[in-house]
Amino acid sequence: MATYVIGDLQGCLASLKALLTHIHYQDGEDRLWFTGDLVNRGPASLETLRFLKTLTDPVIVLGNHDLHLLSVACGQRRLFTDDTLDAILKAPDRMELIDWLRRQPLLYYDATRRTAMVHAGLPAAWTIEEALEHAALLETQLSAPDFCETLAQLFGPRPDQWDRELVGAERLRFTANALTRIRYCDTQGRLDMRNKGPLGTQPPGLVPWFYVPGRRSADTRILFGHWSSLGTHVFGNAICLDSGCLWGKTLTALRLEDSVFLSVPCREFKNAQIED
Repeated sequence: MATYVIGDLQGCLASLKALLTHIHYQDGEDRLWFTGDLVNRGPASLETLRFLKTLTDPVIVLGNHDLHLLSVACGQRRLFTDDTLDAILKAPDRMELIDWLRRQPLLYYDATRRTAMVHAGLPAAWTIEEALEHAALLETQLSAPDFCETLAQLFGPRPDQWDRELVGAERLRFTANALTRIRYCDTQGRLDMRNKGPLGTQPPGLVPWFYVPGRRSADTRILFGHWSSLGTHVFGNAICLDSGCLWGKTLTALRLEDSVFLSVPCREFKNAQIED
């Protein structure tokens, strides 16, 4: 039995199936973890969700594109020009898929391995225990019957810094931004929601979230996606698994038992310059 952590899919089902063949994945014997952004921008978002639902006990965390889909389905956000979510929104099993998706976690932690998986990252002010607590609060809200009301409050750049006094919508919004959108921060841990490029392209005063001084989760191995311009890379205990499949690069899996990376060339390609 092996455990494979797979980077952002974004509707690239052909590449996922090629990767599973390449790693000789056996459903029911091996385990799959997914770093989120299952859907959008790629050509087969509907088919990707249907396929993932057939897998035996996958571990999935939600990404910003997954939250966007849920919000559009609730009528809280509009579709953007390059979204590829129409097939899901018109599918006969639409509500079944939406209900399944909204019940996935935002943060997963394997205590035996001391390994966490999140779509984007963790703010410097949180220990892993605090991160799990804050994630669980938002997960509970997204699993509730009135989840659309929660989604209406999640989008926006503020607050951009953690404060224990945050409550209600502001606490939930900060949690969503930290777990699904974070890339750069200032050295005090304030989230920067604008800069998305590779290391070295950021303005002075910004560092990647995993290099913020004093980060309280630094002793935990954290697996993340979201940042395709980093590619597959190990930054100490922080490991990026978004190898840019959607942008014509590769889809990558990390085998946790021996820390081996396995990749296949992308079967899909989107000619775009800006990731989201």
